[in-house]
Amino acid sequence: MMQTRLILEAAPRPKDSVIIAESWQDVEPILERNKMLRSMPQPPRRRGDWGRHVATIPNVILVRWLNEEHARGRTDLALFSKEFDEVVQHKLNDPDWAYLRTD
Repeated sequence: MMQTRLILEAAPRPKDSVIIAESWQDVEPILERNKMLRSMPQPPRRRGDWGRHVATIPNVILVRWLNEEHARGRTDLALFSKEFDEVVQHKLNDPDWAYLRTD
């Protein structure tokens, strides 16, 4: 379960105050499950195999990726949109994120 807390850093002038959203999640069970699924034999890929399970991504990582894209200027990008799915696919093809894959 992902948890979020809001922090208000008060400043001398209210208009200078900052609100910080902090999220955290225990990702260990998800990563352990991914590791277990990777160790299991997978059926061969078939044409039209659209429902194949390829990854389990913790929510905090999805939010991180969305925030990174927003920082790059893609502020119109929405979580779970077709465009965000393309970002996720690109990340999952990166060796740095291979531990999220289950295939």
